[in-house]
Amino acid sequence: MATAPASDLRVLIVEARFYEDIADALVEGAVAALEAAGAQVERLAVPGAFEIPAAVRFAMDSGRFDGFVALGCVIRGETSHYDYVCGESARGLNQLAIERKACIGYGILTVENREQAWARARVDRANKGGDVANACLRMIEIKRQFQQG
Repeated sequence: MATAPASDLRVLIVEARFYEDIADALVEGAVAALEAAGAQVERLAVPGAFEIPAAVRFAMDSGRFDGFVALGCVIRGETSHYDYVCGESARGLNQLAIERKACIGYGILTVENREQAWARARVDRANKGGDVANACLRMIEIKRQFQQG
């Protein structure tokens, strides 16, 4: 997949720290992909996945970033809380992407248990952090293509 020339790109990783070990693995993959592309990377920690859309929106106002990588993990529990957090974090980020023309890589894992989370987060497995960082870079490239043409 081709990506935007990243030497002039600034990308903010917004990471939910509720499951710190899983967040660290996701961030490892994302940072590696962004740095390999030459992007400048900043990180911002938030308590959980529900807070990610608001943090991205706050950062958008600064005008400092070309794209955002949203990373976190939500593991199903015994109550409906899981459904609300998953749905609202996805809805909030999608709304920002569409209404604010934001380039966002969506990396909030929504899983049944920690084993599923680890299978997706680890760099030597599914490497979802790296995948969503590359998705963010691709969306920046597409946005620039339409701004120029």
